[in-house]
Amino acid sequence: MERFPKVPKGTSQPSSDGYDVQISYRTLSVRIDDQEPTSKPTSKPSKDSTEGLVNIDVHLISSEEVFTRYSSHPSVGLEFEAVTRRAKGGKNVFSPPRTQYWKKIINYIFGGFNFLMWIAFILSLLSYEPLGAPSPAVFNLGVAVLLILVIIVSATFYAFVDWNASRIMKSIKSLVAQEAVVIRDSKQQVIPASDVVVGDVVQLSTGDRVPADLRLVQVTPDLRFDRSLFTGESDMVPGAVDATSDNVLETRNLALTSTFVVQGTCTGVVFATGDRTVMGRIVSMSGDTKFKMTTIQREVWFFTKIISGLALSLFGISILLWGVWLRTSFPGYETSSGAIINSIGCLTSFVPQGLPVCVALSLTVVARRMAKRHVLVKNLATIETLGCMSVLCSDKTGTLTAGEMSIEDVAFFDGSLRVGDISKVVSSASQPGRFSALKALHMVARLCNGAKFNAASENLPIEEPTVKGDPTDSAVLRFSQSLSIPSLDVDTTALLSSWKKTFEIPFNSRNKWMLTVVNHCQESGEKGSEPWLLVKGAPDVLFPSCESIMNTDGTIVPFGNDARRGISALQNEWSDQGQRVLALCRKQLDGIKTNVSPNDMEEMMYAEVQGLTLVGIIGIRDPPRADVPSAIVTIRRAGVRVFMVTGDFKLTAVAIAHHLDTISNIRVSDYSKEFSVVPLSAVKPSEDDPIRSLVLTGDDVASLSPEDWNIIVGRYTEIVFARTTPDQKLRIVEEIKARGDNTVAVTGDGVNDAPALKASDIGVAMGSGSDVAKEAASLILLNNDFSSIPVAIEMGRLVFDNLKKVILYLTPAGSYAEFMAVLGTVFFGMQIPMSSYLQVCFCITNDVVMSISLMYEKPEADLMLRKPRNARTDRLSDWRFFVQVYFVRGFLPCMWFLYMHQHGLSFYDVILVYNKWTDGWKGHSTSDLTQLVNVGQCIYYVTIVFMQCGSLLSVRNRRVSILNSNPLWGPRRNLVVPLGMIGTALIAVVNLYGPGLNSVFGTAPIPRMFWGLPFCFALGVLIMDEIRKAIVRNYPKSIIAAMAW
Repeated sequence: MERFPKVPKGTSQPSSDGYDVQISYRTLSVRIDDQEPTSKPTSKPSKDSTEGLVNIDVHLISSEEVFTRYSSHPSVGLEFEAVTRRAKGGKNVFSPPRTQYWKKIINYIFGGFNFLMWIAFILSLLSYEPLGAPSPAVFNLGVAVLLILVIIVSATFYAFVDWNASRIMKSIKSLVAQEAVVIRDSKQQVIPASDVVVGDVVQLSTGDRVPADLRLVQVTPDLRFDRSLFTGESDMVPGAVDATSDNVLETRNLALTSTFVVQGTCTGVVFATGDRTVMGRIVSMSGDTKFKMTTIQREVWFFTKIISGLALSLFGISILLWGVWLRTSFPGYETSSGAIINSIGCLTSFVPQGLPVCVALSLTVVARRMAKRHVLVKNLATIETLGCMSVLCSDKTGTLTAGEMSIEDVAFFDGSLRVGDISKVVSSASQPGRFSALKALHMVARLCNGAKFNAASENLPIEEPTVKGDPTDSAVLRFSQSLSIPSLDVDTTALLSSWKKTFEIPFNSRNKWMLTVVNHCQESGEKGSEPWLLVKGAPDVLFPSCESIMNTDGTIVPFGNDARRGISALQNEWSDQGQRVLALCRKQLDGIKTNVSPNDMEEMMYAEVQGLTLVGIIGIRDPPRADVPSAIVTIRRAGVRVFMVTGDFKLTAVAIAHHLDTISNIRVSDYSKEFSVVPLSAVKPSEDDPIRSLVLTGDDVASLSPEDWNIIVGRYTEIVFARTTPDQKLRIVEEIKARGDNTVAVTGDGVNDAPALKASDIGVAMGSGSDVAKEAASLILLNNDFSSIPVAIEMGRLVFDNLKKVILYLTPAGSYAEFMAVLGTVFFGMQIPMSSYLQVCFCITNDVVMSISLMYEKPEADLMLRKPRNARTDRLSDWRFFVQVYFVRGFLPCMWFLYMHQHGLSFYDVILVYNKWTDGWKGHSTSDLTQLVNVGQCIYYVTIVFMQCGSLLSVRNRRVSILNSNPLWGPRRNLVVPLGMIGTALIAVVNLYGPGLNSVFGTAPIPRMFWGLPFCFALGVLIMDEIRKAIVRNYPKSIIAAMAW
């Protein structure tokens, strides 16, 4: 390990780690701190940010100059007064990006279906003036005013929903606290990353996010950073103390903010925070980020294009027919102004104006529900993707298990001990020396350890102090700290004062061991001549490097074949019980020079990992999470396969998998080639396949061919991947994604899980996990609650399900009933049975009010029993959707003809009339005919309004009867539905009885019987759908069931 140069001694106070603080140094510190800073650390960057990057030279100066320049100290850090002064410069956060409000406003005004409303508005104005001259109709102007009001209300609502969604996401993301470990006032402290100031001495370990720009002053040889945020490459970048390039983006002695430590540990001095960091400067130069549509937005845009294209096409056909046929064949039937205003119905009737509203509303409603369960959704689109999940690849430690590890057993060659019995057994022994091996075990466990106690809680009882580090190291640290046997000179305080670390290789998932070199320190302060090499790691990796083994009494015997078989049998026994087993080894380094460069030292130590003495093995218990078994049952019931992917030993992984029911049987079948000739999208188990389980190790994964992967993904429903590396986890995810149209979710909490989390369709990180894992994930379980995953799947399915219901509800009334009114006018020469005003009003008020209620629908009982949706082939609308719209629920209301018949106009007196509908037609005056049309239009409107009530009740469920899911009580209670019905009825009353509306838009009260008869149509729609549902439930393989949506 590289260390700081020792500050020359003077008349100064002694400090820890061999540093002495000179009086002149402290004076310099005060003098520089008191100077007025030239620029605040988080102030707005200069105009030329590129020049600012070029002027950074901190990587070119020595470590001593770094501490001098920033008035800090390697062991003292910053003092309280200095921190207070520097904190006035602002928080260590990036300034929010500039919002281009004009672009947002344009999107609100013209986005969604609003551009069709603008076309209709312009055409309405043209039909009023100049096309309406010499006597422009006030009706046309009224329609134009209504359309502009619709645009204003829609734009306002979109803006409100956008603001509300941003507010929700901001509040949710604030729940994830970013922290930093700093040295202040000679103490290690954990503080919010936003409170870091220039000059802070920051300590980083594996998995940490770099909180600010740091100049590295102390590193371990294996230090590696993930700089993909800057370079776009996934290769790890080594860290160093000395500059390797003049370029700040290429030198290895800087740790740049927002990058991650993926291996090793380091210490650095903060030289820039917030907007003054390299990342802050680059962001200021990069400008605005490009908009990228999410999955659900693409689906809605696809549907919008179809509907808009159809609406514009039919509008064009309607105008074309008027121009080339009706205008010449039936002069006086329609004026140009009348033709345009009537054809506007083609633009408005097809527009499901409630759809964009419901999309925005549904995602925010579900995000709020998930936030209540402490589930952070980084992107609202992730919610919908969760509903497509077909495979869940879960890490074991900290995800399926609690991550609260404790040492349960220790064993030597000739015996084993329960940890809880050690003190009792040793104290009751007549000769405590029989257990001398415990001293060597304690030495390796305490000194070869990457975890640390938080200085703020170091005086608490051993169970309570906060430990920063890997859960395994933390468990070993607590065990070694609690082990105190005076008769054997086992004492942690004495051990730490007697030995000093001189080199360390932290644990990584490739080596699967940790190595530490320690030197003995005499009371005189002179180092002992023979250092020890201590190694702790996976038994199956370290056993081949061991040539001797320690007995309980501390004697050393050869590690022969019999000894290997005995220890391996004990390892397998503990692993079968679900324990993680570690081997603790050591070796005395005779004649090895430790005062060499870190890189040379690292090479030497790798070569020395042989001829080790196996001191003993320890068994670590990590209890499974209590909520996992039931959650896995629910996830499987939803058609999602659950695979365990872990770096743990095979038998340990299998034992935990059995305990959690992630596998129910182990039967490794011979591979066949049944999938070798089918498309990759078809490589998946069928519904009738039996449960097949499989266990593979990392070595197996490395040797699999594409045909093997076809069999694994296509045949097996329960798989455990054990002893896997990060690269192998990544390959597992990519191979599964490539087959069977799978949507793959990955759960994890460690650095080794980050590549797989990033490559998956849905990355799920634990709130207690590493910063790297949380950054790579799209979903964070803040309470580490695994049972939130099935809830998230259900919410994702609910979003898509409810949006499908909205479209199913909105389409028939517009595209069938309303368009039929325009069609009847153009092709059948009848008066338009529903005026443009009523069509527009219905689309943007009645339908929107009732469709919103569908967003508050609770999940259907079988929602989590259905197969996952195929995100690549299953769309919001398909052929089943159109069958439901046009053949099950859509029909032309006949109330218009019934009313005309009551007034002496038969069916043939109404259709094919064209320009005959004038004064004297069938004995009616012009005013009578106008009144008949006005009342008939309102009857048509009221009929559709109440028919949609039946449609709303029928689309609430796919298969369940209304008798078992009424909206007033029970498990499917949704009081927004009756409120929506009341609201739409009140809108109809206002339209028919509003005095101003009567005079401008020609609406009129209707006879009482026509308020009641429409309920028969609503009941008819509901009964027809109830019959369909009954057939689907009782005859699931019938044609009706195959056509069901």
